[in-house]
Amino acid sequence: MELIQQNPDIDAYLAVSESVDHDHPLVREISERLADDHPDAYSYAEAAYVFVRDAIPHSMDSGDLRVTWRASDVLEQRNGICYAKSLAYAALLRARGIPAALCYQRLTEDDGSDPVVHGLVAVLLPGERAWARQDVRGNKPGIDARFSLEEERLAWTVRPELGELDYPELHAEPHPVVLDVLRAAPDRPTLDRTLPAEL
Repeated sequence: MELIQQNPDIDAYLAVSESVDHDHPLVREISERLADDHPDAYSYAEAAYVFVRDAIPHSMDSGDLRVTWRASDVLEQRNGICYAKSLAYAALLRARGIPAALCYQRLTEDDGSDPVVHGLVAVLLPGERAWARQDVRGNKPGIDARFSLEEERLAWTVRPELGELDYPELHAEPHPVVLDVLRAAPDRPTLDRTLPAEL
């Protein structure tokens, strides 16, 4: 699949916004701490990936009822679903001048029922010509996502026969449908009921 930059200006994928708030002191602090041990872009991108994947539990796995939608809140509360964790990873990348995009999959249950949109991040490292999608959802039994620039190591590979798909668009900001759902949910049970089925 060819990934498509929704915005041809690469600077859009470095920009600060309300949800990708990498100008926030906490985002900067964590970014600087990670960069101290991983000064080059490649090792930093992987270290930031592992940090968000492993140190911030997915709220559906942990049972946390809070909903986060700003990168700084995800990092402060150590909580979020895939969309929120993706915002945190994008913010940590952008804080070091690494372009980061938000992208999505449509996934279903094994019988094709209950479709839901799943959030990913794409990274464009120095010297690379292609974006590489990453999944910071968090591992658990049956899920073994890893940082990879060559072969994708996402939590799930889509099954087209079940109506699953990879959306090729690379967004500089969260898709409005995703952001609206996050912002409107007072708690995770409400969020669980209102997750988008498609974009």
